Amino acid sequence: MGDESFDFTPDEALDGPQAGPSWQRKNWPLVGAEFEDDLTQGLDPSALKIKIEKAAAKGGQKVDQSRIDEAAADAIRAMMLIRTYRVRGHLAADLDPLGLNQRNLPADLTPEYHGFVGAAQDRPVYVGGALGLEWTTVREIVQILRANYCGKVGLEYMHIADVEERRFLQERMEGADKEIEFTPEGKKAILQAVVRGEQYEKFLGKKYVGTKRFGLDGGEAMIPALEAVIKYGGTLGVKEIVYGMAHRGRLNVLANVLAKPYKVIFHEFSGGTANPEDVGGSGDVKYHLGTSADREFDGIKVHMSLMPNPSHLETVDPVVLGKVRAYQTIADDIGDDIGPGAKHKQVLPVLIHGDAAFAGQGIIWECFGLSGVKGYNTGGCIHFIINNQIGFTTSPQFARNSPYPSDVAKGVQAPILHVNGDDPAAVTFACKLAIDYRQTFGRDIVIDMWCYRRFGHNEGDEPGFTQPLMYQKIRQHPPVSKIYGDRLKQEGVIDDTFLAQTEAEFTAHLEDQFEAAKTYKANQADWFSGQWSGFHKPADPETARRNVDTTIENKLFDSLGRTLTTVPEGLTVHKTLARVLAAKEEMFKSGEGFDWATAEALAFGSLVTEGYNVRLSGQDCERGTFSQRHSVWVDQTDERKYTPLTTLPHGRFEVLNSTLSEYGVLGFEYGFASADPKTLVLWEAQFGDFANGAQIIIDQYVASAESKWLRANGLVMLLPHGYEGQGPEHSSARLERYLQLCAQDNIQVCNITTPANYFHVLRRQMHRPFRKPLIIMTPKSLLRHPLAKSAASEFTGGTFSRILSDPNGSEDAATKKVILCSGKVFYDLLEARDAAEIDDTQIIRIEQLYPFPGEPLAQRLSRMPNLEEVVWCQEEPQNNGSWFFVESQIEAAAKEAGVAQPRPRYAGRNASASPATGLAKRHVAEQAALVADALHLSVRSELRRKQKA
Repeated sequence: MGDESFDFTPDEALDGPQAGPSWQRKNWPLVGAEFEDDLTQGLDPSALKIKIEKAAAKGGQKVDQSRIDEAAADAIRAMMLIRTYRVRGHLAADLDPLGLNQRNLPADLTPEYHGFVGAAQDRPVYVGGALGLEWTTVREIVQILRANYCGKVGLEYMHIADVEERRFLQERMEGADKEIEFTPEGKKAILQAVVRGEQYEKFLGKKYVGTKRFGLDGGEAMIPALEAVIKYGGTLGVKEIVYGMAHRGRLNVLANVLAKPYKVIFHEFSGGTANPEDVGGSGDVKYHLGTSADREFDGIKVHMSLMPNPSHLETVDPVVLGKVRAYQTIADDIGDDIGPGAKHKQVLPVLIHGDAAFAGQGIIWECFGLSGVKGYNTGGCIHFIINNQIGFTTSPQFARNSPYPSDVAKGVQAPILHVNGDDPAAVTFACKLAIDYRQTFGRDIVIDMWCYRRFGHNEGDEPGFTQPLMYQKIRQHPPVSKIYGDRLKQEGVIDDTFLAQTEAEFTAHLEDQFEAAKTYKANQADWFSGQWSGFHKPADPETARRNVDTTIENKLFDSLGRTLTTVPEGLTVHKTLARVLAAKEEMFKSGEGFDWATAEALAFGSLVTEGYNVRLSGQDCERGTFSQRHSVWVDQTDERKYTPLTTLPHGRFEVLNSTLSEYGVLGFEYGFASADPKTLVLWEAQFGDFANGAQIIIDQYVASAESKWLRANGLVMLLPHGYEGQGPEHSSARLERYLQLCAQDNIQVCNITTPANYFHVLRRQMHRPFRKPLIIMTPKSLLRHPLAKSAASEFTGGTFSRILSDPNGSEDAATKKVILCSGKVFYDLLEARDAAEIDDTQIIRIEQLYPFPGEPLAQRLSRMPNLEEVVWCQEEPQNNGSWFFVESQIEAAAKEAGVAQPRPRYAGRNASASPATGLAKRHVAEQAALVADALHLSVRSELRRKQKA
């Protein structure tokens, strides 16, 4: 402003020297703009007046004191106008390529709403550094803000509590000079990437007429944008990216982002890799498959992998996050996990969603709930929504009650960039900003790309049935390459031949690849590389069931005993825990009476000492649902935590109280186990039936991923199970569902009855040279049952037993009846049999239900020459539990053993719609009846015995 004087009269504001741009541009850095913070803290108007006087004096100006009150009022109202644009400017952004979404300018984004009418919009206003300006006019404020917040990119970020995060985003969005700009070479590269995306879809449509491909047509701007994540992520320290994504655009991303050879994809379209003889397993449709590759930009190489996933599209989200967390752990890229000392810079998760799924699937929130949580933090995920503005046949107004599909992300204060998919430069800018934000703050960020689906849900679908007006508009709408190409022509970046030449060259390359696909031969898939080097598939089913040495030496056993019973000096433990530790100490002194929790801790501790890692996750699993585990000791004076097993050398032990989630957390742990076979990964359900909430993960991944996608996994699921009269939700872990999924040696299902056998099965899981998911029905009452104990010799000797013989049973030659069972009911049968002094019956436990131990069972039965009856006894109703699975298995083993009556008899609860009763008296009566039925006792006498006991 120099020496020019002015006051704040409307008339002079129209034609005075202050109207020119020379005095407006100050380019103050936004980080120095404390003015907004002053307003949010309730600035004293007198303090604002002093600021204005000082600012004017600094510029050598004379301020009319009579106008100072008006100047202060103008400043406050101008800042409220700026703040309103920051909060709500996105509502006026130009986002819909089709122009079908009517987005009128909200009244509070007009200067008139804030009191600036007519000439008042042109008088000087002090803004103290906001927008990079010190003095400006409201007219210019509105012009800048509409360009910043109401163009092709709309930013939602004012819901973020952290001031530095907001300022970071403001610096990149706000100001007169904040146009989205790329070099001419960059613009050409963006256009070429769009062309590759478009021509690839057209080529597939021409060569494979009527074949589903879930094309990206209409959303091709995603291709250069994802390349920007790779390129700029690499410069910011990203070494690996793990993707999970929907069907739409998947084949395009595989080819044009992850560089999967076109000839391989064309080969898959011919059905080549669907042949199990080519690659092993059942195979899957091409738009479920994944891949991995390296991309290099400017000499920086980034490894990428796309996770395979089923048609439950969003299920892959927690799996990706878990895999990323495992890679970060392996790379020692975690630091303090959360807060200022956190790292998480080298491995990046990128999740690509559909708009309807993002708004409708609860797993989205479960994954957001994991972000920033200790043990599950991945340092932020980039979420990219392909916003088709339709879900299959359902329009947005019927699919959600919020303005955007992305609104759920506000719950974790993630910034959201809405962007017009017809502007690939804007989409690329959004991705550059996203990776910059993620690498800086380690938090989630969402890109909501508004586009359209040129064809139906798939290429054979007719969208005009349900959205005729939208598809009339789409048929007339030019492709993204035409819109952006015309823009670059106007800018003089390309000439008239560039676009056509680019299309022709790429199409010719596709034709070459199409011919090469005819002679392409798929190699046998290599399951085991990278972290999986040294592992292999079991050679045959018998190998899959073969035991390995899982004993530990006496020296290690004694050392672990000291670790598990020694309270550090200065730590004040709960008095009940002190009694528990004293009891443990007595176990190690006597060598007898080891309970379930101690056996588990011995398994974990021994594996860690041997150099393996152990990760136990679940709801309240630090203490244990039944106060049995106590893996973490809490000081009673200041709540300091002490975890004994973390003091052991060599390996890493972590036990994590998860968020109150089953679906998301089980998917996360499955993903972790898929990436790291050298970590024993366990997920524990608070009660076994709570796994119902994660059934999609169980069905689509745990049971079938090896067959569908050739992906091995060693995840352990701990599911509390047992009938103690606690009602339908706290009794059954739905054992029958896991057994129904068993085939082709895919998983292991166990219902174990002794602490030592539990110890050995956990150690077996890591010591074998292959990995299979392990489902364990863990006990409740057996955690403290006086008979469910093990001796020290069973840990330093022995191995996992798939079947366990009767410790008090009749001699083989005298045995006329064998009762086969699994789990807790064994102890009920044992007590009743011994109380009744029955001397011709053996009770044999099936500890591993799948793979079923048919051969050793047949051998055991063959040693009983006078065997007359085989009974299967279970606590669960007849239509639940193991009966329907084991019946034929037992009969086959009995036939092989030469049993005269090989068909087993059922003893258990009647079929029931509910898995258990919630009435204590009824439970006791039912339990007594099934035990009596198995042993041929009087129900009444057994009930009296139980009541007396």
